[in-house]
Formats: sequence, C-alpha cells, structure tokens
Amino acid sequence: MSAPEQDKQTRRLLSVFGLDFVGLVVALFFFAWSLSPSLIPREWYYQGLISGVTGIAGYGIGVLLAFPARRWIAPRFTWWQQRHAVRRVVEGVVALAAVGTLAGSLLFAADWQNEIRALMGIETTTGFAYLRTGLVSVAIFVAVLYVARGVRWTGRRFAEFLASRLRVPVAAAHVLAPVILTVAAVVFVDQVLLASSSTAARIVFADDNNSTDPGVEQPQVPERSGSPASESSWESLGRQGRTFVAGGMDAEQLTELNDAPALEPIRVYAGLEADDTTGQQVQLILDELDRTKAWEREILVVSGTTGTGWVNPIAADSIEMIYNGNSAIAAIQYSFLPSWISFLVDGSAAKAAGDALINGVHERWSRLPEDQRPKLVVYGESLGSQSAEAAFGDIADMRTKIDAALFVGPPNSNQLWRSIVDHRDAGSPEVLPVYEDGIAVRFASDLKTLEDEPGPWNDPRVLYLQHASDPVVWWGPDLLFERPDWLAEPPGSDRTPSMRWYPIVTFAQVAADIMVGTSPPVGHGHNYEDLIPYGWAAVAPRDGWTLADTERIADALDRMHAGDE
Repeated sequence: MSAPEQDKQTRRLLSVFGLDFVGLVVALFFFAWSLSPSLIPREWYYQGLISGVTGIAGYGIGVLLAFPARRWIAPRFTWWQQRHAVRRVVEGVVALAAVGTLAGSLLFAADWQNEIRALMGIETTTGFAYLRTGLVSVAIFVAVLYVARGVRWTGRRFAEFLASRLRVPVAAAHVLAPVILTVAAVVFVDQVLLASSSTAARIVFADDNNSTDPGVEQPQVPERSGSPASESSWESLGRQGRTFVAGGMDAEQLTELNDAPALEPIRVYAGLEADDTTGQQVQLILDELDRTKAWEREILVVSGTTGTGWVNPIAADSIEMIYNGNSAIAAIQYSFLPSWISFLVDGSAAKAAGDALINGVHERWSRLPEDQRPKLVVYGESLGSQSAEAAFGDIADMRTKIDAALFVGPPNSNQLWRSIVDHRDAGSPEVLPVYEDGIAVRFASDLKTLEDEPGPWNDPRVLYLQHASDPVVWWGPDLLFERPDWLAEPPGSDRTPSMRWYPIVTFAQVAADIMVGTSPPVGHGHNYEDLIPYGWAAVAPRDGWTLADTERIADALDRMHAGDE
C-alpha cells in the first residue's frame, strides 16, 4: 500500500468517529494536564467532569488551529506534502507523546491527589478510583462533541439556505451564516437564557430567603434588629439576617465566659425587603444604631455580607466574646443569591451596598467627639470583603476613616487587595506578600504567619487572611494565558509543589476548585474559622487582651459551633 493510501486510511479511521487528528492530540494533552493537582482535592467523578470539559475545550482549540494551517499554510510547503513517510513519523511521535502524557497522568493522578490530601489531613484515595475518571470524561467529551457537530451542521444548512433561497454568493453565505448564528446565539443566551435563569434563580432563592433556619427564633431583647422594639421587622430580614440577629451569646452567657459583667451585644441588620433602595436600607441601619445606642459601645463593626446576606457567625461571636458584649455589629443585605451567582449578576450591588453603608456609618460616627466614639472597624469575608473594600479609594483612604479592618478570603477581583499585592515589597511572595514592611497592612495564612512577622505594626491595622489553597483568592482571568507569581514561586504551606500552570487548563481547574472550596477541613481552602478570632485580636485587641485570652475564646467557639456544618 502506498504512503498516500495509508494517509487516507488513517484519516478515514478518524473520520469514522468524527475526530480531527490535531484536535484529538490537543484534547489528550488537555485531558492529561487536567489530571494534575490543583488547590483542592477532587473525587474521581468530579475529576471526570473537569477532565471532560477541558478535553473538549482542547479538541476545539486544536481544530481551530489546524483549520487555517491546513487551508492556507500547508499548501505552501509542497515538500512536506510529498514526504508522506516523514509526516507519518512526525504524527506518530506526536500521538505517542500525547498518549504517553495521558498514561503517565492517569498513573500519577491518585498520588497527586493524595499529596494535597496529606497537606490537609484528609483520608487518601486509591489509584483504581481515578481509572473511572476516564469513563466520565469520555461521556462528557462525546456528548459535547455531538452537540457542537449539531451546531456545525445547522450552520452549513443555513449557509445553503442563504445561497439557494436568498441568492447570496456561496462564499459570502458561508461567512454570513456563522456570523448570524453567533449573534443570534449571543442574543439568545444574554436575553433569554441568562435573563430567564437569573429570574429563575431569583424565584428559587427568594423562597430560600423567606425561610428561617431550624432553631432560629425572633430575638426579644431590644439590642437586636427584628425584635419587637426594632423598626427593622423580623419578616424583612431574610433567612441570613434572621440567623445573624438571633445568633451569638447573650449577656448572661458572656458574663459566665469572661467571668465579668457583660452587656447585651448589639446586632443590627437591614434586609432587602426592608426598603426599596440601598439608601433607605442604610438609613434604617443608622436609625437602629441610634435606637440601640450603639455609638456608646466600645467597638462598632461594619460587616460586608456575602451574596445571600451571610455574616460568618464565628466572626460575629469572636468580637462579642473579646469585648464581652460591649460591641455593635451592623450589616446590610444586597442580594439573596449564592455568592458565585451574585458575583456574576449582582457585583455592582455588592459594591454599592458596602460603599453606602460604611460611608453612611462613618459620616454619623465622625460627628461624635473623638473621645466618645467607639472603635470603628470594618470586616468582610469572601464577596463581603469586596463589598467592604468598595468604600475606600486606597489603603491610605481606608486608614484615615476607620480604626481597623479584617478581610478574610478576598476574591482575586478585589481591586484594593489586587493593588496592594501588585505593589508588594520586592522579593516578597504573592501568596503571603509584605507591603511597605508590614507597617500598616499584613497578610496571614495561619497562626504562625500571623505572629511571626517582625517589625512595628501601626494603628490603624489592616489584615488579610488568605490560604495558599483558597481558590477564591487565586482564581482570575489572568490564569488563562499567563502563569501567575503564586505558581512561579515556592508554594504556600498547603499547596502541593506538584501543581503546575497550563494555559486554559489551570484556569478551568481553579474555577472548578471554587465550587468545592469549603470542602477541606478548617484551616484550608476557603475555611478560616480557626484563624478569625486571632485575626480580630491582632487588629482590634481589647485593652489588656492576651494570647491566652484569645485561645480561651477560640476553645469556646469550637465548643459553641461544634455541630455546625
């Protein structure tokens, strides 16, 4: 059989399965790279989903790259077209490299996952489990491939329709058809799918927002929003608002904990249904702070909330325990969607709410005599940190307005955080940057890094808590085509050194990690509960407060929240 005939048979074999050689090779590389370790350990079925999606993305990229090369570049190199034996050898080597990379990745996949599990103290997995990953990936690959082929078939038929019925020139028809279909698809996705899914999500999660968690009861003390004395009604608070105002220790429990007379902690909250506008919600918060005499407390915390309106109970309980109830916490709800949906459709609302609330409280607070003001402190976790950061133009602006700030697990898109990290001191790592010798802003991933940083830390103090394994902190669009500093430098304490950057694939891996970011044990991923009380003690300590006191509070928090998920 001649070389040209062998080439034709090879192409025919691939065509039986509807596969392009270059696309398949790139798909195999993408699949293999997707098996490499990321930030969060993955179960075999979740890995199969990730690998299937990245594999089909690689196939599409390979096809797109091959088309212009075959159509316009290859014909110019006639010598390459005539050397069939050389082409077969090259293609064989490339195919073997792809298959070899895939086989090696499958062989080491379980070991890579176990490296992450060991860092996080999670039970190890077996290699056999990851062999099943391929079945899930192939199913996803085939399903998406045939959907794409259906779209391509539709495009061809539409081009034929334009040429035969509307008398559009054939060449122009084949250009216009995909353009028209693409525009139609974009409009359909934007105006129908996204709009309807957003509406559907709001309907679904509105019901959730109107529910009340088991065991949560309306507070009766006047220091809480939603109480009979409050202008912020119980019904208007939303699920997370009701949980927030009903939570925490009361004065009697705090007195027993700290062995000293305690005050009833103040918690004020404005839900989405409280008023029509953010400005009206802020005014309600200010009225609640006036009513509860929050301005007379020792510390006033303004908290950013996540998409659902959630305030981490560990953060709220910690500050109340440290200050023995001589505290007030204010928060506002800007959405009832989960943070990842809220980030897409309500990002501007989060920033607007944080800006309005913090500046509204600051304006009222600044009218008080300096010696009669409470400490004004800002807190935000995850999307709540983005909401809280929005109130400040830069770090200097922040430090002129407040007495301390604690931000936990900040998203990579936080503008203030990004500016600080980008302007970190030369030689300091992105995973734990040093900014201006740590004199104002510091970063910590655990108790050791929080305590060990030398040099003065002047008031007002700003602290960011971020884990090397937190995908919320490290996922961003730059991952698509550029290796970030945190992957080029030595890894943090809970990121495996085996993690590598691959274009497009790493972006998909870390995006998938976000969906399971809270699955690792406390102290890893997007879980900071063990470090939050120490963070509070670092930025806003009570007079005479010691490390032993913080440890006592941390133990009490462990017992208090032992049954929480």
